[in-house]
Amino acid sequence: MEVFAQNCKGLKKLSCGSSMFGARAMNAVLDHCTALEELSVKRLRGLHDAAEPIGPGAAASSLKSISLKELINGQCFGPLIIGSKKLKTLKLIRCLGEWDKVLGMVGNFNTGITEIHLDRVQVSDAGLCAISNCSKMEILHILKTPECTNFGVVCVAERCKLLRKLHIDGWRTNRIGDEGLIAIASQCPNLQELCLIGLNPTSLSLAPIASNCPRLERLALCGSATVGDAEITCISAKCTALKKLCIKGCPISDVGVETLAWGCPNLVKVKVKKCRGVSSEVVDWLRDRRGSLVIILDDCEVEPLDGSGSEVGVQESGMELPPIGRHATVAGASSSTNGRLTTMFRTKFGFFAGRNLVACTFRRWSNGDDSFSGNSNGIGCKNVGPEKITFRSCFTAYEK
Repeated sequence: MEVFAQNCKGLKKLSCGSSMFGARAMNAVLDHCTALEELSVKRLRGLHDAAEPIGPGAAASSLKSISLKELINGQCFGPLIIGSKKLKTLKLIRCLGEWDKVLGMVGNFNTGITEIHLDRVQVSDAGLCAISNCSKMEILHILKTPECTNFGVVCVAERCKLLRKLHIDGWRTNRIGDEGLIAIASQCPNLQELCLIGLNPTSLSLAPIASNCPRLERLALCGSATVGDAEITCISAKCTALKKLCIKGCPISDVGVETLAWGCPNLVKVKVKKCRGVSSEVVDWLRDRRGSLVIILDDCEVEPLDGSGSEVGVQESGMELPPIGRHATVAGASSSTNGRLTTMFRTKFGFFAGRNLVACTFRRWSNGDDSFSGNSNGIGCKNVGPEKITFRSCFTAYEK
């Protein structure tokens, strides 16, 4: 990797997945690739508890996006995160360990970040309060972080008044609810996209959101026991800018759906999934009333509501980047090593086992993550070009 870095000083995008190298190799890249703008690291097998700190390096002056996924000792990237003064996007996804300390330093030394994703990482209200110092933040995902409560959400709302997109998966812990959402409604008038999964909001918070966020265009409510006909009626009456609406696994009935015939004048698409009280007859009636409205009804048997089928959020099963030109091959690890490490990751990440995190209702409605595609079998380096390279050594069994 050091030789590679010395010969690719113009590299702008680097994605590493299930690679054998560790902190020394990453530091070599950061020292030599001075034009690096986007870095994605997933399941880096060379990291360990005693790994040397990574960064900041010469690349810190140009880095704009850092994505860390499924790392055992991701905190060693702390110096790089803090030292990247042009950093705009930070994604921490299924990384083990406590992250409040790193986020605290981000809040003190790197307040220009505009997009933060916290997905199944150990973060508490202290971490949320720290990143609330990023007053220019526009996009925030707080997904399955059970230690976060209304207090942290209120801190974010009071200081991050430019928020445009907010996704919260409360994991049905009832620690984030009306109190935090009321603060969002009163402090974040630019909100355009709101996704609430596993929360129990009522009209007490939905009404002020509808009234105080006139630009709200995309709304998803999934797995909520409190979103019923009254809440849908409130949304229909007050969300005049709403264009996309998704309701999944909520106790609504035909009565609530009927109110959409007269409300939300800009509505173009509605998805109703796993709502037993909604019939196909009322959907047909609504189509007749609003001919241009696209309505999708999925009235299958209700599944456990972890949000995994809601299409709300971003699937994080892999980092994807747009394909370009040439391909090169890099030798990989032995199958026995893959087997041992697969077992290790299954053990380490057992807390996160099961379904992929919420897929996002807005995945097709708005700009999502960059993504790489290709054959998941084998070991290789794909999409080699003068500005971008992706190293990948996937475990087929683990991916499945």
